[in-house]
Amino acid sequence: MTVTEAPSEVELRVTPLSGRIGAVIEDLDLRNLTDDQIAAIRRVWLERKVVFFPGANLDPDSHLAFAARFGEPTEGHPVIPGVDGYPNIHEIDYAESAKLQAQYGNVARRQYSGLSWHTDVTFVKRPPLGSILRAVTIPPAGGDTAFSNQQAAFEALSPSLRSYLETLHAVHTGEIAFGRALEARGGEGQWEGKPYTDADLKPVVHPLVRTHPETGKKALFVNPGFTSHIEELHAAESQALLSFLYDHSTQPQFTVRYHWRAGDVGFWDNRATQHSVVGDWNPFEEPRVIQRVTLRGDEPV
Repeated sequence: MTVTEAPSEVELRVTPLSGRIGAVIEDLDLRNLTDDQIAAIRRVWLERKVVFFPGANLDPDSHLAFAARFGEPTEGHPVIPGVDGYPNIHEIDYAESAKLQAQYGNVARRQYSGLSWHTDVTFVKRPPLGSILRAVTIPPAGGDTAFSNQQAAFEALSPSLRSYLETLHAVHTGEIAFGRALEARGGEGQWEGKPYTDADLKPVVHPLVRTHPETGKKALFVNPGFTSHIEELHAAESQALLSFLYDHSTQPQFTVRYHWRAGDVGFWDNRATQHSVVGDWNPFEEPRVIQRVTLRGDEPV
């Protein structure tokens, strides 16, 4: 695949992974990319929503440097502290089940038994633009991540329903998943360079359908990990509509599933996707360790 970026032409080896989402980009040294290559990668990323770089083999410093070519890294997570010496790198070691459950609560427990769809950190006013994940330790089988294209899911709805959904707003909260973790940190985390406290963990309201700030395309912006209800509807109506949207938006035709190998890097657009770990491996016997850098986002509109 040839990606053209004025004033030069950049050759990228791109292999789509499904009809609507995901691509592998090979034969690049992520430590030494030109501005034209970065622009070409971004174009593929915006189209395919998530891109993977097999065998990139980055270390924490080159991981952060690569991420910074696409945006501004912020803290790895507003509640969970980053890696020692690298506050902007968020690590999950799935073998540490007790620690993980203390941090993630219900979300962690669901990851061991099956899919737990979510969009990263939508419970803040400005959810992340995207995330760059580095696979550190991966089981030989299992532990894949599934991604779903929320633009394609929205466009597949009937015109009447799309128009109605654009009038609605959804409430997002991290209190259930991260309230205990924040309390364990003394009631203060860090986000966007500022203290993140119990007051910041209060629910926020986002449009149910958001317009992508770079492409202008519309996408569903609700997820079962952090969306509690739809603001304009009665509780039963909200629950019924959200259940439909959750089922609809993660149908196979909108998804891709990627099996990581140690050293792989994945980069997803948090504004137009959901994702989930597939809980089909034994974390006590087969370690799975990943590190993620998060890019500062903007307020959904």
